[in-house]
Amino acid sequence: MKKTIDSQYKRLLKEILENGVLTKTQQEVDALTLMAPQPLKFKLKNGFPIITERKISKKIWGQAIGEIIGFINGARTQDELSKYGCRWWNSWVTESKCKKRGLETGDMGPGSYGAAFHDFPTSEGPTYNQFKNIIEQIKEKPHLRTHFISPWIPQYTIRGKGKQQQVVVCPCHGWVHIRIIDNKLTLHMFQRSSDTPIGLPANLAQYAALTMMIAQATGYEAYEYIHSFSDAHIYVDQIEHVKTILKRADKTLPTMKLNSANQDIFKFRVDDFELTDYDPHPGIWDIPVAI
Repeated sequence: MKKTIDSQYKRLLKEILENGVLTKTQQEVDALTLMAPQPLKFKLKNGFPIITERKISKKIWGQAIGEIIGFINGARTQDELSKYGCRWWNSWVTESKCKKRGLETGDMGPGSYGAAFHDFPTSEGPTYNQFKNIIEQIKEKPHLRTHFISPWIPQYTIRGKGKQQQVVVCPCHGWVHIRIIDNKLTLHMFQRSSDTPIGLPANLAQYAALTMMIAQATGYEAYEYIHSFSDAHIYVDQIEHVKTILKRADKTLPTMKLNSANQDIFKFRVDDFELTDYDPHPGIWDIPVAI
């Protein structure tokens, strides 16, 4: 199959620049915010969604995939995530930020992704492993429309008088719906909040990789990854960098291979993934990150 060029990422950035509303943020940097822009849809035979508008190094996409693998396995501290190749949470799990939430330094909290995915609290007592059970359900009843996973544990994310948030960053992504149609697996991920110049490229890589891992673990073809949004935004100090990106020519997406016969969702690792025919524009390494 001959690949076609992909311009979806640039279309999204342009849509936010043209239609976004200037909003205040808790990061103390204003942002252009657009609610519910058009989803991004990637047929994986046409390429893996690592953006080409600027180079995304393996140091970044590798950590992104390592992060989602760590979360699947219940990692909720920076030390635990480091074992899966992800080291970028240090700025969010500082002593002061964790103390503010009543947490030990380095702990993302009981409301974090790893806790929700692997150890979701239940009224019965024992925690619930969402990925273990969703893999079993897909294998046993693939036709269902209820293959759904959530990162949100409400009692740990609420704020207000007499309430203490127990997560350093409320989950921004990870609402996952999986469908099996004609023996092909489609994964649709809904994102609550998206920093489109910095965070989104990592999210695209990790959830497309998750599509591949779940497909292999259940015996289906990894067909399509769909990424939809609620709040998509560009911080005002990122705008000039975005304008540079928008001037660049569209290219085809690279190919990602999963070089492993593993079928256990918990045993995949970053080294199982191999990126080929990646021909991006030069990197832009100084885009500001809001923390």
